[in-house]
Amino acid sequence: MRAVMSGDDMARALRRIAHEVIEKNRGVADLIVVGIRTRGGPLADRLAALLTEIEGANVPSGIVDIGMYRDDIDKRPRIELGPTEVPEDIDGATIVLVDDVLYTGRTIRAALDALADMGRAAVVQLAVVVDRGHRELPIRADFVGKNLPTSSSEHVTVRVVEIDGEDGVWIEGPDDREDEV
Repeated sequence: MRAVMSGDDMARALRRIAHEVIEKNRGVADLIVVGIRTRGGPLADRLAALLTEIEGANVPSGIVDIGMYRDDIDKRPRIELGPTEVPEDIDGATIVLVDDVLYTGRTIRAALDALADMGRAAVVQLAVVVDRGHRELPIRADFVGKNLPTSSSEHVTVRVVEIDGEDGVWIEGPDDREDEV
């Protein structure tokens, strides 16, 4: 496994994304930052805190669990579902949806379905730490920490201190996995 982003790199990327969000939206009015469970949650909280710090106006954050919206629910190991917690009504709001890695686009599609069940946002924008390519659906991020071209046989791991005890991004190839066996 090789490191491709340190914790400091992630912090700089999130700060840059915060400035890009402010610029694109001409401020933070009616903005809600929503992370996709699991690692998108802490990343959304961090982004909302940065937006609040930079603009001096409170930016709420929340988390959405997409477990029941996945199109591969019968093909994946069962995981425990967590609550969806969005602090405000999303009708008419600008939602910045946050995730760690954008890959096929299927996770984002599921999150969009979950958000649609909560209301009708004016706009949904996507922020990701890593965009690794290989889309299966026509989805793209509005804000990207790092574009990381990968092969489909590689695995990208994003760790966040709130869950994993450290921040960083690693890439693992098939040869790396064989070494660990």
